[in-house]
Amino acid sequence: MADNMENLEKNILDYETVALDIEKYALVIIDQTQLPGRIELLSLTDLKDIWEAIRLLKVRGAPAIGVAAAIGIYLAAEQIGTDDPQLFYEEFRKAKNYLAGSRPTAVNLFWALDRMEQVVRTHLPEGTAEIRRLLQREAIRIHDEDIEVCRRIGEHALTLVKPGDGLLTHCNAGQLATVKYGTATAPMYLGQERGYDFHIFVDETRPLLQGARLTASELHAAGMDVTLICDNMSAAVMKKGLVQAVFVGCDRVAANGDTANKIGTSVVACVAKQYNVPLYVCAPTSTIDMTLGTGDEIPIEERAPEEITEMWYETRMAPESVKVYNPCFDVTDHSLIAAIITENGIARPPYKEAFRKLLPKPLPSAYNENINV
Repeated sequence: MADNMENLEKNILDYETVALDIEKYALVIIDQTQLPGRIELLSLTDLKDIWEAIRLLKVRGAPAIGVAAAIGIYLAAEQIGTDDPQLFYEEFRKAKNYLAGSRPTAVNLFWALDRMEQVVRTHLPEGTAEIRRLLQREAIRIHDEDIEVCRRIGEHALTLVKPGDGLLTHCNAGQLATVKYGTATAPMYLGQERGYDFHIFVDETRPLLQGARLTASELHAAGMDVTLICDNMSAAVMKKGLVQAVFVGCDRVAANGDTANKIGTSVVACVAKQYNVPLYVCAPTSTIDMTLGTGDEIPIEERAPEEITEMWYETRMAPESVKVYNPCFDVTDHSLIAAIITENGIARPPYKEAFRKLLPKPLPSAYNENINV
């Protein structure tokens, strides 16, 4: 069951986006659907509640989803009521497949679940008690690694900009999408620590307003110089020369460098190309899916029409029965991307060859058979 706790006195950055409460055997997340007006922590112990939290965007952002999935499958393993290794593995697989069906696009979800399953397969002869202990350790490791990965992305990204630059970002690839620093915002946080005095433009990012509700909130809370703009204003600020670089995150990268990110990213990329502003994708290597040749193969999640017609309005803002197309992501063609920044270095075209040098080992394939678009 979900255990709701509220504290409005603390800053949003005082909380971890996603964490394991070892004493309570719970996944603790900030409920991002309540932001920015309310900071609410959810303590989740039931697999169904964790699935729902991922599906309903209570926890979101590819890295944070991966961490939540790792913790969630560990908690599921603790609740498997058998000490027979083979039966345990069968139940573990059921729980894993269930969690994998929560969101289709973010490859970190499948990457984290595959990594946790590898622990089970490798240590099956050692018994279920040892497997549970090792799963807990692996979930904590995935959590801690995310912080270091984001910091290293930020270090590489800082080499591409200079103090005083204007930066633009779309959606939320910030601390709220990770454990700390964020991906696209990592250079902004590190720059803030080092006196770079960036001016940051944040797209509001319709239809879910994650730029307005989340990115603007967290960067403002961190004391950065932030200006919120509507999605259709990016050309205006770029034409005026107010933006020297665009940093965005991603949910999946194909082998050729095509990148799926929050809907509208491809529009920003086209505008940036027009005004000779480099667009950089900040991508942990865990988001690079070498099993997909191009972005055409990336499954794109479609969401409820009400997110466009009703969600942010006192009364419905569109005619009843009007058709609605509401994809959650779009794919930015690799030709529009100046570079893809990973924790292991900066990849430039041709991306397939660059990725092979940066990836420490082949990534596990995503579980596309579990996807319902």
